[in-house]
Amino acid sequence: MKLSIVVPCYNEEQNIPLILERFGEVITREDIEVILVDNGSTDDSALVLAELLPKYPFAKTTRVEVNQGYGYGILHGLKECRGEYIGWTHADMQTDPADILKALAIIEQEQGLIFVKGNRQGRPLFDVFFTAGMSLFETCYLHMKLYDINAQPNLFPRVFFDGWKNPPHDFSLDLYALYMAQRSGLKVIRFPVLFPERIYGKSKWNTGFKSKWKFIKRTIEFSVKLKREIKKS
Repeated sequence: MKLSIVVPCYNEEQNIPLILERFGEVITREDIEVILVDNGSTDDSALVLAELLPKYPFAKTTRVEVNQGYGYGILHGLKECRGEYIGWTHADMQTDPADILKALAIIEQEQGLIFVKGNRQGRPLFDVFFTAGMSLFETCYLHMKLYDINAQPNLFPRVFFDGWKNPPHDFSLDLYALYMAQRSGLKVIRFPVLFPERIYGKSKWNTGFKSKWKFIKRTIEFSVKLKREIKKS
């Protein structure tokens, strides 16, 4: 298996058919698997997955019984991966599954220890400003160039994941992965991805200024913890 891609799904019953259909359109080879993690959904995601997965031989599912965070669901899925390269993307269709194939093409061209990550285009001005502010903070605080940290997809060698210690279980997982990739000497390659509005449902965290403030607070707390742990190592 060349590539395993994890898709965490929390109450995405309307988007699951769309993302499976889109993966079916772009996956034309047999060495790619898609692992959809039912991350403790309380809607009919499990039923939708059970009905649709037999139609898509490249896809399988695993379930987290009780939601313990975005990062926890991804980590749960990564442990099920069989690919030489692994990674994740979102289930909300704001990141086109075709971007996975673009990232894989970069991997196959470059080879070796590389970390491939999207760089979002076409976002609302306020979100761009928010991301720029967080990127500036992380770059200054962690003394490493870090930008558009939560962009998707993320792809990297499985051997890189095998060396992770105490990764976070929330949205800080994106920061952890990018930071550790650069600190570990992986070649980081960014490529442009379009980031349109969601078709169905609402973001599980980006619901207004209050949610952004909570996100900032959690990210800063994790950054402090990460920097402290790195100093000890």
